[in-house]
Amino acid sequence: MGVKVAKFGGTSLADAQQFRKVQAIVGADPERRYIVPSAPGKRNAQDKKITDLLYLCHAHVQQELPFDEVFDLIAGRCLQIVADLGLKLDLQPHLEQVRKQIARSGSMPHGGAPDYAASRGEYLSGLILADLLGYDFIDAAEVILFDEHGSFDAEGTQDKVRKRLAKHERAVIPGFYGATPRGQVKTFSRGGSDISGAIIARGAGASVYENWTDVCGLLMADPRVVPNPRNIDVITYRELRELAYMGATVLHDEAIFPVRLAGIPVNIRNTNEPEHPGTRIVRDAEPVQHKAGISGIAGRKDFTVIALEKALMNSEIGFGRRLLSVFEDHGVSYEHTPSGIDTMSVVVADAQIKSSLDAVLADIRARCQPDALEVHPHMALIATVGRGMARTPGSAAKLFAALATAGINIRMIDQGSSEINIIVGVATKDFEPAVRAIYKAFVSD
Repeated sequence: MGVKVAKFGGTSLADAQQFRKVQAIVGADPERRYIVPSAPGKRNAQDKKITDLLYLCHAHVQQELPFDEVFDLIAGRCLQIVADLGLKLDLQPHLEQVRKQIARSGSMPHGGAPDYAASRGEYLSGLILADLLGYDFIDAAEVILFDEHGSFDAEGTQDKVRKRLAKHERAVIPGFYGATPRGQVKTFSRGGSDISGAIIARGAGASVYENWTDVCGLLMADPRVVPNPRNIDVITYRELRELAYMGATVLHDEAIFPVRLAGIPVNIRNTNEPEHPGTRIVRDAEPVQHKAGISGIAGRKDFTVIALEKALMNSEIGFGRRLLSVFEDHGVSYEHTPSGIDTMSVVVADAQIKSSLDAVLADIRARCQPDALEVHPHMALIATVGRGMARTPGSAAKLFAALATAGINIRMIDQGSSEINIIVGVATKDFEPAVRAIYKAFVSD
């Protein structure tokens, strides 16, 4: 029998009805042996996530305010799920232990208190799901390791998870958290259950890591910009990384790396539409053909381009280093550096450069002595991604023609050395029309 690891997000576990959907999905495939749950999410737009309520409890304690009213909301919701599922699980002792620990959090070591509070949503969700499925429960604090400085111990965790799972045919392991050598609970960043699922998948040597959420996989474009964009059937890790970097979000960025390292494919699925195949994320070496010739389009607004020109720039040894050292010295990270024989541009996020622009320009003039130095604010970057573009004649022409037909001026062009993406810079006001024009050019109705 193979092994599948299935992670279920907060919307998949928002109430008893959603828990039943998860139970049906797990029961439909005996290879789904290790399950990683998130904390219960919102039941509707006005609802609160359990994790947000737990953070609020901790904040009340820090301010020496009573938190019982908030915690009662958490306890009531968890107990309601247990009752609605008809389980015999006695969750009350666990809830009381959590309440006591949060109450003591003012005296806990610095950094440990908020992490402990935030992690309890996954912990309680895991207890309920394990009881519902009849699976063993493994506390993530026992297998997900962080060092004494709070950094994730990848290799130590891999060894710990592999050995522990070998003792359990089927188990539920809560997402989002682990522990330091002294037993202090430590969480990943928000959305970190994705990371936990990938870690468990690697440790289990899974054939696939299923990430169950409330969407049917990745879309080729932002639905807020392009009406009803197509689903992406299959995409490579590299393509996903390019799209994620440019703003496409479904899977937590850091969740890619543990499974990519192990060569484990990821399948993003919809708990509410389990029959939909979703999106498969596969190894970079696998042959992938995209029906539209591209995998997707993503972009971000609010960039500034600093462009300089200097005659015989290419003959000046160390010119690029001097230019970029200015940004480094001012603590400014850059996004892209398109260049020509006598020109070089540095693209930075507005948030990075806003407070130090004048100082950066002054240092560039002093160190690089450019013939011309210009600043182009209000820029947006759009990445068109697809592994096949490098081998498909006319891909760039199709993209540029689409923008020209739409009357959109291209302010910058940059293609990565991997040749799986073409990035264009346009005025911020042209961002949405540009994305729609590119999508229309590549994706036939």
